[in-house]
Amino acid sequence: MNTRELADLLTRRRQLIDMIVAEESRLKQAVFKALRRDIKAHITWLQKRLKSTDDDLHEAIKASPVWKANYDLLREVAGVGNVLALSLLAMVPELGKVNRKQVAALVGVAPLTAIAASTKGVDGYGVVELRFEVCFYMAVLSSKSHNPVIERFYNHLLAAGKTKKVALVACMRKLLTILNAMVRDQKHFAEMA
Repeated sequence: MNTRELADLLTRRRQLIDMIVAEESRLKQAVFKALRRDIKAHITWLQKRLKSTDDDLHEAIKASPVWKANYDLLREVAGVGNVLALSLLAMVPELGKVNRKQVAALVGVAPLTAIAASTKGVDGYGVVELRFEVCFYMAVLSSKSHNPVIERFYNHLLAAGKTKKVALVACMRKLLTILNAMVRDQKHFAEMA
């Protein structure tokens, strides 16, 4: 399996989750018993497809020694869950191969102005899709409470007068920089901190 196929599987996983959420919403509104039964059956089928897709994702990771090694490294970091680790491998194949500024620009957490971004050919929001950025943002929310390195950095920024939103985006960049260096150097988080 190649990176594009892994990204497609991950996209399909998100689509299945979206469909499950939509069907659960419809179920809450449905009054007619036959309709409720049909929606429940569809939710069950979608959940089975989601599990199958998750299994396929994990099999793909296990099948590649490089992906497996990088996945295991990424999962060591508090705040980096299964979905973020898979997303980084699938959507940012440059991870560990580019410098910190380049990876920050790819993910959309580089402090670029609109003018600088347009002159460098980067849109200022990165090349990865918005859902990845939301996933990454959620990981940083978790990290600022469970990862001592990110927590210290976040508190330092707040003490320096930065707004919470600015501090969180800076923490996203810091976490990404750490993850990029871990993959590049094949070092464990404890060695990087």
